[in-house]
Amino acid sequence: MSLQDLTADMLTRIRNAVRNQATSVRCMNNKLNRGVAQVLVDEGYIEGFDVIDDGRQGVLNVRLKYGARGENLIHRIDRVSKPGCRVYRGNRDLPRPQQGLGVAIVSTSRGVMSDRRARTEKVGGEVIAVVM
Repeated sequence: MSLQDLTADMLTRIRNAVRNQATSVRCMNNKLNRGVAQVLVDEGYIEGFDVIDDGRQGVLNVRLKYGARGENLIHRIDRVSKPGCRVYRGNRDLPRPQQGLGVAIVSTSRGVMSDRRARTEKVGGEVIAVVM
């Protein structure tokens, strides 16, 4: 199995695991996926993640988070910038999902961060995904 877009695969695995009420999900490890997972931890969408060494590049074990009554915290997670069509935005043009209730994940020259943090640091970049 040859995966071209590891980040889209990670987002799809998280989307499917949330739909099935799973407690954790394993994804491929790379620098961008670790950055996306860290933003999801910082914004409170997932509990955390661990990097498991498997002798190759490693695996991310993402621990999912649910509400007090078991409701989903991630209702929608979409890939914006794709390998065939990259989407770049300046700090003033970054999307505000659900008027600020969601989060856009942005890859900047200072690392992967949320849209709120990118606006405060006044940097733009590639819009990776939108989480609501």
